[in-house]
Amino acid sequence: MQINIIAVGRQKTGPLKALETFYAERIRLPLTIREVEERRKLSPAELKRREGELIRAALPKGAIVVALDGGGKALTSLAFAEQLGAWRDADANLAFVIGGAEGLDDSILAGAQRTLSLGTMTWPHLLARAMLLEQIYRAQQILAGHPYHRE
Repeated sequence: MQINIIAVGRQKTGPLKALETFYAERIRLPLTIREVEERRKLSPAELKRREGELIRAALPKGAIVVALDGGGKALTSLAFAEQLGAWRDADANLAFVIGGAEGLDDSILAGAQRTLSLGTMTWPHLLARAMLLEQIYRAQQILAGHPYHRE
């Protein structure tokens, strides 16, 4: 199983990068984080479309695309662990995608096999990476029978 996180924006050195690294280093599954960024000043609609193009170009061929979006399905940590375990057992190649400040382009959402929500609150897209990594780490620990997860 390979886990890819394709995220819009560059994570600069600081507390969010440290938190991202903290969890990424604890994940034992093969993990790749790819950052994509459009530097030109574009209208919000054009920027969202362009970021969609950059995400599509970064997607590994044959990967199961899991879009993080506020309109997606919210899972409990246990349910996420079960799904991650099923993907692991199927030796899936996963691509979690995180959009920019404007969200994900409709073409990415339409092409995703799964759409997940981190909850109904609005989260900064750069924080969403750390939150996703923590949930992947938590799922890994749940699947290993480790007491990290508490209900």
